[in-house]
Amino acid sequence: MLEIIQHGSVRELRLARAPVNALNTELISALDAAIELAETEAAAGASLRALVISGNPKLFSAGLDLREITGPTETARTLVLAFSQLQLRLARASLPLIAAITGHSPAGGAVIAILCDHRIMAKGAARIGLNEVQVGLYPGETIFRCYERILGTAKAANFLTRGAMLTADEALAAGLVDELVEPEQVIARAIAIGQEIAALPPETYRKTRALVRADLVRIIEHPNESLASLMKDGWITAETRAQMAKLLR
Repeated sequence: MLEIIQHGSVRELRLARAPVNALNTELISALDAAIELAETEAAAGASLRALVISGNPKLFSAGLDLREITGPTETARTLVLAFSQLQLRLARASLPLIAAITGHSPAGGAVIAILCDHRIMAKGAARIGLNEVQVGLYPGETIFRCYERILGTAKAANFLTRGAMLTADEALAAGLVDELVEPEQVIARAIAIGQEIAALPPETYRKTRALVRADLVRIIEHPNESLASLMKDGWITAETRAQMAKLLR
């Protein structure tokens, strides 16, 4: 479900839940725990300087598991709570995070990438974006603010309300991703960036990174919408369940 691969001072956390890396509660919790463990090891003196989050060839992550979202209310609530905790973990992470976007990355997959420090994406057919509105989900203000932080208000508003899935070239032009490389080079390039970071003066890098991510941490730590209201009015609604039922047929 989650493969952990060490590359010297860089650790790769590879999503490996067949067939499409759908983010169920178990996978989300495993990724959260792996990040926490890496931070604990780094704080204890391990020579670990960066984390790469990667996926399968052609597909980074299909987003939240639709079967859990459309399951019993408590199952959906547990999933959303776990994903909220993961977002907080990513935002607060003491180790730099590089997203190796190996393929398609809709919705929850895009959220993970957006919360990383750097995003490397495969050239070609892969698409990325917050397409929640297309599947009947209200993304919420916190996700919009994270999107806005990277893209600017006009682009974020345009893309989010349409549920736009951007091609790799469009994502690069919009600033959603930092680099495009050949599909087979995505993970290698992400690891190389991690190694470049590892070569920087650590304390100066830490302070500078904290400076540029301080606004992101504030967005995640102090949401204007409660999780309860988001669940009631945006996730567990008749419209949401009807739309998702169509997708599961």
